[in-house]
Amino acid sequence: MTTSPTPPVSPAPTASDRPADRLRPRRSCLAVPGSNPRFLEKAQGLPADQVFLDLEDACAPLAKEGARHTVVDALNKGDWTGRTRVVRVNDWTTHWTYRDVITVVEGAGHNLDCVMLPKVQDAEQVVALDLLLTQIEKTMGFEVGRIGIEAQIENARGLVNVDGIAAASPRLETIVFGPADFMASISMKTLVVGQQPPGYGADAYHYILMRILMAARTHDLQAIDGPFLQIRDVDAFREVAGRSAALGFDGKWVLHPGQIDAANEIFSPSQEDYDHAELILDAYDHATSEAGGKKGSAMLGDEMIDEASRKMALVISGKGRAAGLRRTSVFEAPEA
Repeated sequence: MTTSPTPPVSPAPTASDRPADRLRPRRSCLAVPGSNPRFLEKAQGLPADQVFLDLEDACAPLAKEGARHTVVDALNKGDWTGRTRVVRVNDWTTHWTYRDVITVVEGAGHNLDCVMLPKVQDAEQVVALDLLLTQIEKTMGFEVGRIGIEAQIENARGLVNVDGIAAASPRLETIVFGPADFMASISMKTLVVGQQPPGYGADAYHYILMRILMAARTHDLQAIDGPFLQIRDVDAFREVAGRSAALGFDGKWVLHPGQIDAANEIFSPSQEDYDHAELILDAYDHATSEAGGKKGSAMLGDEMIDEASRKMALVISGKGRAAGLRRTSVFEAPEA
């Protein structure tokens, strides 16, 4: 009996394989029903970093086909300047997915940044979307690989397979947590999305969030927290968003305009932290230079800084610059 040789395993994509804009700001990711022209028009004037036009849960089954064309029209005729433009299609277990992708990408691919795939359960589902996008891009004469993918983890199987999902395609930009479906998939004992279940003294979401974050960072992806459905309780939104922001998440879904400012603030560094990060970078650059004595570490006030400090400062500095912060401090080199 003869067997076919095992195909070589491709290395996981790295940041260098992706266009530079794949790590764009996503502090606030606004969900907009793809079947509602009024909401689609209003979203264009809101200060969200990302807007995703939803063909999945926000569209009733009978409205999905028409919503595809409404979304294409909104992408082509709307003013989305300064915002990442995303469409969430239906998941691969439905009969809508392939036509969602074909209609939207053929109709508005030049005005689309990413396709969001919900309920991702394994790497093969991401690969399938990648292949379909590639075929459409080649057929339409679009730049192959420009349109990114956002993968949403919404059940236990997806979380168990999240490492493979994160490595599945160089198109991937984000791993997104979908809390409502996930809570249902593991039978969590609460009906309030994002709320701690009664009877459990610790944070019931910590493992889930960290698992997603580790997979995302391993493959140089962004990690995005899902929605908080109590849309009028901004204080509770701030509490939930603050949890994922503290861990290192890059942003969170917003379902209402009232949540946007809170998300943009929470997922941006404070002015004080941003200024301090820039000072660390300046001080380290000086210390390692000829003029600074080519030292591997230095003092910034009472703080010792080194290469690890520089790496941490780069994260805060990058987020601050992306948020539009301007430094208010000036580095002064110490006298020799």
